[in-house]
Amino acid sequence: MPSGFYLSIDLQIQNRRSPKHHRIASLCRLYLLFYFQLFNIMKTYLVGGAVRDELLGIPFKDKDYVVVGASPEDLLSQGFTQVGDDFPVFLHPKTKDEYALARTERKSGHGYTGFSVTFDADVTLEEDLLRRDLTINAIAKTDDGQFVDPYGGLADIQNKTLRHVSPAFCEDPLRVLRVARFAARLYNHGFQVADETMLLMENMVSSGELEHLVAERVWQELSRALQAEVPSEFFNVLKRCGALKVIFPELDRLFGIPQTMRWHPEVDTGIHTLKALDICRSMTQQLEPLFATLCHDLGKGLTQDAVLPSHHGHEGSGANLIKKLAKHYKWPTKATVLAERVARYHTHSHNIKNLKPTTIVKLIKSLGGFSQPELIDQFSMVCEADFRGRSGFEQHTYTQKEILKQCFQVASEVTAQRFVDKGLKGKAIGEALDLERASRVKAYLNTV
Repeated sequence: MPSGFYLSIDLQIQNRRSPKHHRIASLCRLYLLFYFQLFNIMKTYLVGGAVRDELLGIPFKDKDYVVVGASPEDLLSQGFTQVGDDFPVFLHPKTKDEYALARTERKSGHGYTGFSVTFDADVTLEEDLLRRDLTINAIAKTDDGQFVDPYGGLADIQNKTLRHVSPAFCEDPLRVLRVARFAARLYNHGFQVADETMLLMENMVSSGELEHLVAERVWQELSRALQAEVPSEFFNVLKRCGALKVIFPELDRLFGIPQTMRWHPEVDTGIHTLKALDICRSMTQQLEPLFATLCHDLGKGLTQDAVLPSHHGHEGSGANLIKKLAKHYKWPTKATVLAERVARYHTHSHNIKNLKPTTIVKLIKSLGGFSQPELIDQFSMVCEADFRGRSGFEQHTYTQKEILKQCFQVASEVTAQRFVDKGLKGKAIGEALDLERASRVKAYLNTV
């Protein structure tokens, strides 16, 4: 609606010189302005991951939209529900897709929260896309299927390049982790981090900006990266730019620490850890076993130089370290518990053929297997990843996994009720139960 239209109405009303006509004119202007904003200016665009994944041929579910030329009141009047505290995000009344008002951000402090956000009807689509991290995430799609690509995202998708949109990238330290996560997620699609983006990430690390990241956000990115297609690439990228030493120094120090070549042809503990992680990812997307694989050899980072490449006792030292780190990094309890138990007992699994039946029963109890059977599956999976995560062992069969599962199966068949029926009480029931379990395990082992 051209501004001259409003001017002609004003002139006509002014000529009449009537207060009533002036009130009518004001109401007309408000109505026409609302109509103009709602149906002529307000536009929505599909943005972000949905556009990127569509172009890459990757299935996606979530759809995010950006709204240009509107205010919160405009969306609320159409039945949208507002969510979020930092800036207005609205849920569509029917699809429940997220609609965010176009916004700009300006650095005002340290960390990922140190921003002042501006959102109003004057913010353009190009300004909104400019604040995004990577060019492949700064592509919008119109309702009629046209792509809006002001920063070269389509070309970077074609060239398999992860490139920052603008120098403003360095204002948010969390973006270093996000780039590494996208490198892990899109590694099998051939994507690599652009040299200039890697240099910018290195500068961000050197500036100390990553030290302002809060533990919860680091875990959020870390956990998502563990479930990416090639999780090792997340840590490789972070190591190359120096960020791994800042956010997870206990893992970073494993690189360069030697192991006995007889058991570990790859020698380097850090390399072994990432190889095992990718093996585990090939078996599962469950977060807990993936995280446990990442942490299973942290104790080797505490080995004294004088005894290298031996790592006697690394199991216990690693488990104790995980308990301490969990508080500092605020890791979830479920993931921490499995990681600690794997670190402490994974060599028991490797040596299960030489363990006494009573020791195997104690192992199952220590893992919590009798009350939570899924822990046996997860523990065995991580131990297999540890075994196969060695140069030349990638395709080997880990027979210990099946032995442990069968030992658990036969031991689980013994119940306490039979001993209660015999009149046993208290501690005597548990002792008798464990003896019978060990007897069943021994009978099974004799058949192996």
